[in-house]
Amino acid sequence: MSWWEALVLGIIQGLTEFLPVSSSGHLEIGQALFGTASEENLTFAIVVHTATVLATIVILWKEIMQLLRGTFCTLAWNEEKDYVAKILVSMIPVFVVGMFFKDEVEAFFGSGLLLVGICLIVTALLLCLSEWLTKRLAQKGRAGHEVSYRDAFVIGLAQACAVLPGLSRSGTTIATGLLCGVKKESVAQFSFLMVLVPILGEAFLDLLDLLKGEVVSSLGLLPLAVGFVAAFVTGCFACKFMLNIVRKQKLIYFAIYCVCAGAFAIVWSLL
Repeated sequence: MSWWEALVLGIIQGLTEFLPVSSSGHLEIGQALFGTASEENLTFAIVVHTATVLATIVILWKEIMQLLRGTFCTLAWNEEKDYVAKILVSMIPVFVVGMFFKDEVEAFFGSGLLLVGICLIVTALLLCLSEWLTKRLAQKGRAGHEVSYRDAFVIGLAQACAVLPGLSRSGTTIATGLLCGVKKESVAQFSFLMVLVPILGEAFLDLLDLLKGEVVSSLGLLPLAVGFVAAFVTGCFACKFMLNIVRKQKLIYFAIYCVCAGAFAIVWSLL
């Protein structure tokens, strides 16, 4: 992988991690087009995913610090503890998948673009359905509600399903939250915060494997550094952008894009 390929893939990862178009699916497409080696793909994915986690922390720093202060600086039960408890509930499904089905999930990656294309089209359907339902509720004058414990668990189930390449994590969790009737102002922030601990934990374990030499790569330092910086900078932009997009309820444009990208991936896989 050259430095310019790393730059392009880093930008793709940073933008698509937060936009509802599947970062894993786009990385699979980009790596297939560039023809990079499988061991390079794994190492690079670890590095750029770590970069986008850091981007989330930077953009949502104020909200994260407020949750931490409210959780650890007082013994009384408060809104912050309640919110953190809901995040922990949302993590249960993905924890089960990570603990008991890790090998099965990893087998999906690198299996070709057909699955990526199908999952991108499923993402588009979810986005269309959530936007349609939200507009219907708004027309009836029914306002959304804050995330409940039931909503948190259902959104967590959606996140567990979104481990498939091409099924957007942000798109799936945001769409599921909207389908549950959660306020669009609340669902995007919850979606981004709920994934911090699982992705940080996964990134930490992957980095340990990388440092131990269990993950072998022929990549040099320059492509990894370029990819990391590109993913971090574009991730900061995309995270802020996506929070505003969900408030304005403009997910239909991403649905159209997912259909086009999914169709491209399916056609490419059949060539």
